[in-house]
Amino acid sequence: MPINIGMLGLGTVGSGVVNILQQNAEDIQTRTQSEIHIKKILVRNPSLPREVQGDFQLTDHVEDILQDPEIDIVVEVMGGIEPARSYILEALRQGKHVVTANKDLLALHGQELLETASASGKDLYFEASVAGGIPIIAALKHALAANRILALMGIINGTTNYILSAMAEQGRDYFEVLAEAQSLGYAESNPSADVDGLDAARKLSILASIAFNSRVTLKDVFVEGISKITREDLAYAAELGCTIKLLAIAKHQPEGIEVRVHPAILPMNHPLASVNGVFNAIYVVGDAVGETMFYGRGAGSLPTGSAVVSDIIRVIRTIQSGSTSMINCTCYRDLGIKAASEFFTAFYIRLLVKDEPRVLATLALLFAEANISFASIIQKPRGEQQAEIVLVTHPCREGALQKALDSIRAYNKVLMIHNVIRFEKGEDMNS
Repeated sequence: MPINIGMLGLGTVGSGVVNILQQNAEDIQTRTQSEIHIKKILVRNPSLPREVQGDFQLTDHVEDILQDPEIDIVVEVMGGIEPARSYILEALRQGKHVVTANKDLLALHGQELLETASASGKDLYFEASVAGGIPIIAALKHALAANRILALMGIINGTTNYILSAMAEQGRDYFEVLAEAQSLGYAESNPSADVDGLDAARKLSILASIAFNSRVTLKDVFVEGISKITREDLAYAAELGCTIKLLAIAKHQPEGIEVRVHPAILPMNHPLASVNGVFNAIYVVGDAVGETMFYGRGAGSLPTGSAVVSDIIRVIRTIQSGSTSMINCTCYRDLGIKAASEFFTAFYIRLLVKDEPRVLATLALLFAEANISFASIIQKPRGEQQAEIVLVTHPCREGALQKALDSIRAYNKVLMIHNVIRFEKGEDMNS
């Protein structure tokens, strides 16, 4: 059975898709019992030389693909919101199945796209939109479908993980490592989507929607980036037997879905603590399976291309079996979103204070008034009559912590609050 593919884009991911389909053609054909042919590829300038070659036609007219009745599957790897959104919608309406790697589009317009796919009786697959080559979406939709997912916690942005790993291992400053990441191509010239946590938040909204079967949008996700993390914070974390990671956390709790992206101190014995460099990992807790973890490369031409081609194979199998559009949208629940003030976690707080009697006792009293106690305290002299204090609290409500911080800011013996970082011990992930 011949299958014709039209691709929208031939950049990094698109080239990976072509390479995989060409290099593994014999195996893929055997597994699908289909001859797969890339018929046309949309590019900005068809006359430019390309690293990948083939018998496909390059075009700068999207209608050549969307209105070609012989094309069965459209693969969108061009990125961005528009015109990608319009192209995908039109492809579905023209009776074509769609595979996309576009996390931004899915996070913002996933409901519209999935509803259009269902109305058209076609498949919309998007494994490559989250965590590159890690098959986490397929795992949540298929392999873990027997479970009620209780929680997931992940490192799902390679740029920030590279920066924090290098800072921790080499004792370097944030801006120095960021510049290095940009020179190596791990970070964009404008890195805000990564370092401000927005990329991870988009991915988390997709994962949480699938995991909890209830729609989670980008605006539902609490987001905080890594730019305030210093080498001093990482040194204190190491002293506590921990490290710092940008974590994406989602929990299904009685009071609603909790979704947040932020830097977090993590004990070194936690499975995610050893995930370094540009690698990604997602730790998932199911009520039946217990704890599982998925690890691999979260980006790149071939890893992301692997996820795209795997989706192409899935679509071909659904076409062959006559079971298309069976599980496009899994959001059959309507769960509430937990307020940030109700988040419950421990905190690391680094302060510069006057080195005088009763300062620590007063700090303890101010926290106690917010019903917060300390798990550990580190104090070190910093210059004449000054001391740096690191307080690690027992788990408490975020709202209570903010109340205590307001009192501390008003205390004239506190010279500066250097940083406040959430402390994730992972002990309540299955509660």
